[in-house]
Amino acid sequence: MATTKRNLGQILVEKGIVKEADLRAAEENCRRRPGARLDEVLVEMELASEDEVLDAKAETLGVQRVRLRRISIDVNAIRAVPLHILQKHTILPIAKEGNTIAVAMADPTDLVAQDDLRMVGVQVRPVMASRKEIEDALNQVSGSAAAKGPDAAAEQAAAFGGGEVAVGEDFMTGALDELEAGHIPETDLDEEIGIDNVDAMVEAAPIIRIANTIMTKSISDGASDIHVEPQRRNVRIRYRVDGVLHVMMEVPKYVHPPLLSRIKILSDMDIAERRKAQDGRIALRHSGKDYDLRVSVIPTVNGEKAVMRILDKSSVLLGLAKLGLYPDTQATLEDVVGQPYGIFLSCGPTGSGKTTTQYSVLNKLNKVETNIITIEDPVEYQLPGISQVAVNRKAGVDFGTALRAFLRQDPDIIMVGEIRDLETAEIAVEASLTGHLVLSTIHTNDAPSSVTRLVDMGVEPFLIAASLIGSMAQRLIRKICVECKVAYNPPQDALARFGFRAEPGRPVTFYRGQGCSLCRETGYKGRSGLYELMTMNPELNELIVKGASVQELKEACRARGMRTLQEDGLKKVVDGVTTIEEVMRVVQSVGLE
Repeated sequence: MATTKRNLGQILVEKGIVKEADLRAAEENCRRRPGARLDEVLVEMELASEDEVLDAKAETLGVQRVRLRRISIDVNAIRAVPLHILQKHTILPIAKEGNTIAVAMADPTDLVAQDDLRMVGVQVRPVMASRKEIEDALNQVSGSAAAKGPDAAAEQAAAFGGGEVAVGEDFMTGALDELEAGHIPETDLDEEIGIDNVDAMVEAAPIIRIANTIMTKSISDGASDIHVEPQRRNVRIRYRVDGVLHVMMEVPKYVHPPLLSRIKILSDMDIAERRKAQDGRIALRHSGKDYDLRVSVIPTVNGEKAVMRILDKSSVLLGLAKLGLYPDTQATLEDVVGQPYGIFLSCGPTGSGKTTTQYSVLNKLNKVETNIITIEDPVEYQLPGISQVAVNRKAGVDFGTALRAFLRQDPDIIMVGEIRDLETAEIAVEASLTGHLVLSTIHTNDAPSSVTRLVDMGVEPFLIAASLIGSMAQRLIRKICVECKVAYNPPQDALARFGFRAEPGRPVTFYRGQGCSLCRETGYKGRSGLYELMTMNPELNELIVKGASVQELKEACRARGMRTLQEDGLKKVVDGVTTIEEVMRVVQSVGLE
C-alpha cells in the first residue's frame, strides 16, 4: 500500500501536476489522519483534480482509465451481472470481450467484488472510473428504466454517455405498477395485512426501489427530514427543505405496510412490533458522500408514521466562517471558546443549528495536543481525533454519570449534548471551575435567558457568574434564491410594523425571490443563521449574583454592543441575504422586541 501511495505522488510530480513540497504536505496530512488516503487528501487540499488523481492511480495499478460519460456501454455486459451485485459493490459492466467483461470500478483492487462476479460466472477485467459516474449510472439502471424490466434497464445504462435521466414520477409509477401487478391486495382500509404477506412484499424489488428513491431523492433535493405519513386512503411523503415541509408525492395505501417494513429492516427495528414507538439508524452513501438517517417510527390511528432525519457527515466540518456569522461576532466567538476554562452555551429551540455550531467550534479546537471528550444523545456525527460517548440509559450512561467519568479522563475540553437537569448543570460547573472548557446547549429563547434557566434548575447564581464565559442564541433562516432575486422598495408603514427605522423620505431597498424552478417557486434556497452572542464581564457577573432579571441582563448586554437576534436578522435583510418576512417568521414568534 505504501508503494502505491508513493508511486501515485511520483507520477503526479513527474507530470507537473503537484509540486514536491505540496506532496510532502499532503503525505504529512495523511499521517496525521489515520485511515486517510493520499488520493482523497490531494483532491481535498485542491492540489489535483479528481480526474488527474484517477489517471495517475490507473497508471500505478496498470489498468485502463475510462470516463463513462464519453463511452457507449454494452447492453450485453449489463445483462450479464445481477443488479444487486452491481449495487452492493458500486461497480458497472461496460463491455463484453468474448468470455471477459470489462467492469468499471472506483477501486480496481477490490478482490471481494471480483470474487462475487466470478461466483456468477463472470471473468473480470477491472478498469478505473469515477465513483460518482458509476453511482450516477447505477441510479439510472435501478431508476426509471429498471421499473420497466432488465432490458430497458440495460439500454438506459447504455445511453448514460448521452446524458442524464432524472429519477422521478415515471419511475415511481412504474414501481407502483409492478407492485399492483404482483397481486398485492388493496385490502379494506381497516384490515391489517398479515406479517408473512408483508415479508413477501418487502422482498419485492419495487418496494426496495421505492424506499431507495424516497431516501436518495430527499438528499438530492437538499431535505433535512423525510416524513412518511399514512392517511385514510393514501400515504403522503413530505420533505423538509430549508426548514419548511413540502409534499413530494402521495402513494396508494397498500404500499404503506411493505414500505414501513422496509424502513424498519434498514433501521434494524422489530418489524412485528406496531404498537409502540421505535428508533433506529440507516447508513447511506449517495453521490460519493456518507449520510446517516436517524429514524423514528410511531403508531398513529392510520398506521405507523416514520420520520427520517438526514445527517450529512460533511456538514459539520463547514467551519465557523460558513455559518452566517458576521466577522465581528465570529472574532468574539473565537476569543470566547479560546479560553482555557469556563462554560460556553448554545441556545435555541430544536432545529436551530446548535449542534452544527458546537461541532464547528470543536473542529476548530481539535488539535493533537488537546484531549476532547463528548457525551451526546445520540452521537450524530463522528469527528476524527475526538472521543465521543453516546447516552445509553439502559446501561446507566447518561449526561451526569458520563460527565463524572470524564473528569477522570484528563480532558481539556468537554462537550455535553444538552444541560437539562440540575445534576448535569452542577457537574458542568464543577468541571469548568477545575480548569476545563465545557461546551453545551440549552433550550432558551435568547442568550441572557440561559442564566435564568440555570438558576431555575437550582444552580447558585455565584457559581454561574464564576463559570459562564459566554452564551449564543441562534435561529436558522432561509436565504433568498440567487437565481430569482429582485430588488423592491417596501412601504414605510410595513417597515415600521417590523420595527425597522428608516429615514423619512429616503426609500429603502430590500430584496426577495420571485420564485423559479431552482427554488421550487418559493423564492428561497439554502439557509443561514441569526446569532445573539452574550459574553461575560464584571458588570454582568455582578448582575447575575444580585439575581437580575432577563430584561436587566439583556439591557446590560445591548449597552455593551450585543446584537439581538432581531437586529442580526434586520442587518441580513439590509445586506440582501434574506427577507424581512423570513426574519419575523423565526424571531417574532419568540416575543423579542
